[in-house]
Amino acid sequence: MRHYLKISWRNLLRNKVHSFINISGLSAGLAVSISIGLWIHDEFSFNTCHRNYAHIAKVLFNCNYNNERIYVSYNPYVMADELRLNYKDNFRDVVLSTFTVPHILSYGDKKFKKTGNFMEPGAPVMLDLRMLRGDMQALYDPSSILLSESVAEAIFGSSDPLGKTLVMDNMHEVTVKGIYEDIPYNSDFRETFFIAPWKLNLIMNPGIQAVADPWNYNKFQVFVWLNDQVDAASVSRRIKDIRRRKMDPKLVAQIQPDVFLYPMKRWHLYPPSPESAHGAQRIDFVWLFGVIGLFVLLLACINFMNLSTARSEHRAREVGILKTIGAGRRRIVFQFFSESTLSVLIAFMLSIVWVLLTLPVFNRISGKEMSIPWTQPLFWILSILFSLITGFIAGLYPAFYLSSFNPVKVLKGTFRLGRLAALPRKALVVLQFVVSVILIIGTIVIYRQIQHGRNRPVGYDMQGLIMIDMNPDIERHFNEIRQRLRSDGAIVEMGESVNTTTSFNIGDVNINWKGKDPGRSAGFAISNISYEYGRTIGWQLLQGRDFSREFPTDSLAFILNEAAAKAVGFTQPLGGLMEWNGKTYHIIGVIKDILFENPYQPVTPSIFHMSGGKNLAVTMRLNPSLSPSAALNRIAAVFNRAVPAYPFDYKFVDLEHDYKFKDEERVGLLSGYFAMLAIFISCLGLYGMASFMAEQRQKEIGVRKVLGASVFDLCCMLVIDFVKLVVIALLVAVPIAYMVVQKWLVNYEYRTAISWWIFVLAGAGALTITVLTVGRLAIKAALQNPVKSIRAQ
Repeated sequence: MRHYLKISWRNLLRNKVHSFINISGLSAGLAVSISIGLWIHDEFSFNTCHRNYAHIAKVLFNCNYNNERIYVSYNPYVMADELRLNYKDNFRDVVLSTFTVPHILSYGDKKFKKTGNFMEPGAPVMLDLRMLRGDMQALYDPSSILLSESVAEAIFGSSDPLGKTLVMDNMHEVTVKGIYEDIPYNSDFRETFFIAPWKLNLIMNPGIQAVADPWNYNKFQVFVWLNDQVDAASVSRRIKDIRRRKMDPKLVAQIQPDVFLYPMKRWHLYPPSPESAHGAQRIDFVWLFGVIGLFVLLLACINFMNLSTARSEHRAREVGILKTIGAGRRRIVFQFFSESTLSVLIAFMLSIVWVLLTLPVFNRISGKEMSIPWTQPLFWILSILFSLITGFIAGLYPAFYLSSFNPVKVLKGTFRLGRLAALPRKALVVLQFVVSVILIIGTIVIYRQIQHGRNRPVGYDMQGLIMIDMNPDIERHFNEIRQRLRSDGAIVEMGESVNTTTSFNIGDVNINWKGKDPGRSAGFAISNISYEYGRTIGWQLLQGRDFSREFPTDSLAFILNEAAAKAVGFTQPLGGLMEWNGKTYHIIGVIKDILFENPYQPVTPSIFHMSGGKNLAVTMRLNPSLSPSAALNRIAAVFNRAVPAYPFDYKFVDLEHDYKFKDEERVGLLSGYFAMLAIFISCLGLYGMASFMAEQRQKEIGVRKVLGASVFDLCCMLVIDFVKLVVIALLVAVPIAYMVVQKWLVNYEYRTAISWWIFVLAGAGALTITVLTVGRLAIKAALQNPVKSIRAQ
C-alpha cells in the first residue's frame, strides 16, 4: 500500500497542471456537497432538540372555505379541556398555548420587548426544556414566569434572577421561578424566550372566558403529547368530529370542519397536506439542493475521468511496461484507484478549509447557524467514507480503461486509441454542460418568479409606512398621539387595525346576504379598522366612499375589496345589505384588491368595518418632506412622553413585505452560487481537455500553419469541437430544464411565464464561456512557431 501511495504521489507531482485542475475541481465539488449535507442534516433535525418530538402534535382542523379545503391552526380554549376529558387515554398531556408574540417585560426602569407564550403547566416537561435553575413546575402559580437564559442575562446581568419581580405589559407583576437554556434555532419554539402561566393570560384578558360561543372563538394553539401505544393518524380519526358536534349546526353544514393532529416531526418540512402549501414545500428545497450537491460533485468526478482518460496515450507505455514485467490487471487497477483516492483525500482536506471559510456566508444566506461538527465521529466517518466513494467513482472508468491496454502494441508503438476512444470523454463533457445549463436556467426562473411577486400590485402605497404593535396605553391615548404627531409634522396620517398591513389572519364564514346559496361556504377576511386606516395606507376606492366621522351610521358599514364584491355577486354593491354576528351592515364602498398575504396566491375576499373590537396594530405614514430618521425621532419623542411604559418599536411595511420572499430568495441565491461553481468546475475540465488536445494536435497545427492556415482558421478548428459538444448539451438540457421549472412553478398560483429568451440566454452564456475558456488556449497554440511544433513530436 505504501508503494502504491508513493507512486501516486510522484505522478501527482510530475503532472502539476493536471493535478491542480483535478484537485481544485474535486475540492470545490466536495465543499459544495459537505455544505449542502450540513444544511440537509439541519433541515431533517428540526425540532429533534425536543426529546419527545416523535410523540408531540398540534391540533388543527380543515374546513370548506371559498370552494376549497383549508387548514387552520387556531383553536378555541375549550378544545384542550375536551381532549383531556373525553380522549384522555390517548394523551400523556394536553397543553393550551397562545401564539408566540411580543410582550413587554419591565424591571425597574428597564423595558424589554421579548417574544414568548402563555402556556399551561405541562409545557416545560412536554418540550423537554433544559432547566438551568429553578422549578419546571412553576407555571402552576399564576404569578410566576420562566425565562430563557439569554433574556435573564439581558435583564438581570450577572445577578441571580430567581425570586426577582418583573412587570408584564405594564399590567401584572410576575416572579421569576426558573431559567431554561435557550431553545436551539432549529426548533419551532426558538422564539419562545419566556413562558408565562396560562392562568395569567386569563387574568390579563378576562373576556376570553366570557365569549358567547367559545367553540367559534379560535385564538389559541393546542399541543398534545401522545401515549406511546397510539399514533397521530389513529387519534385523528377518533377526534375528527369534535367540532361538528360542538359548533352551530348551520355553520357546520357550511364549513364541514374535521379535527386532526399534525405531528411535530412534519411541521418544518411538510405542510398539513400538499393542497395547503403556499408555494414550494420545504421538502422540495431539500430534494432540490440534495440533487444539486450530487450533480456538482458529479461534475468534479467527470473532470477527473476526462483528464485521466485523455492522458491515456501518455500513460500507455507505463501500463505496457508494468504488464510486461508481470503486473496483473488487478494490480494496475489498484494503482489507478490509489491515485484517484489520494487526489480525493487531498481535495477533501482542501474542501474542509473551503467550508470553514464559506460557512458564515452560507449561514447568512440560508438563515441558519450551522457549524462543522468537529467532535462528532459520525461526521468524520461519513465524510471520509463519502470521499472514498467519490474517489472510487472518479477513478472507476480511468482504472479499467487504462488497465485494458495491450502491452505488445503499446511497446511496439503500434497502439492507437481510434476514433471511438474519445466518445466517452465527449459524452462526459456533454453531461457537464447539461447540468450547468439546467442550473443556469433554474436560477434565472427563480429570480424571475421572485421579481414577478415583487412587481405584483399591492393595492396601496408601501413607501413611508411603519407598523407598531398596539398596547393598552396607545389604545387609551390614540387620538391624543395622532393629533400630536400630525401637528408636529412627523406623520401624514395614523390608523388602527386588527391585523398588521402585511398579514390578514382573521376569517369568517358566518356572513349572509340576500341571494346567497345556503349550501355555499363563503369565507371572508374580516378586519376591524379605525376611520383613518384607509387614508393612512392609501388604499384605492373604486366605488363609493371611505369611512368618515361625519356619518355615525358607519359603525354598521362595510367596505369590500374587489374579490369580496365579486364573491357576493351584487350587480351594484353600494347600498347592499349583509348580516354578520346578528347585525345588518350596509356597503358604502369597494376598494381595489390589497395584497396583505402571500404574494403568490389569489387575494382573499376581504371586508373592513368599524363596529368595534380589539385592534392589534397601528400603522403610520411618515411625512415625506422629512427624512425617515428625522420623522422617526419625532415619533419616538411623542411616544416616550405619551406611553413611557412601552419602548418605541416599529417595522417598515415595505421591508416586512419583502420578507415574504425570503425562502425563494435564499433558493435563488444558493442556486446561483451553485450554478457558478458548476460552471467553474466545467471550465476547469474544459481548460484541461483543451490544453491536452492542443498538445496532442501540436504537430497538426504546425503543418496546417506551414500550408497557409491563418490563426483564425486554427482557432476555429480547435474551438469548434467543443462548441459542437455544448450545442448537443443545450439540445438535451433545454427540454429537461423546461420540465423541471414548469413543475416547480406549478406550486405558485401567481407565477411568471417561462419565456423563450431564458433558454437563449442560458445557451448563449454556455457558448460564450466555452469560447472564452478554449479560445485562449487555441490562440496560444495557433501562435506557436510551426517549426517547433513539427519538431515537437
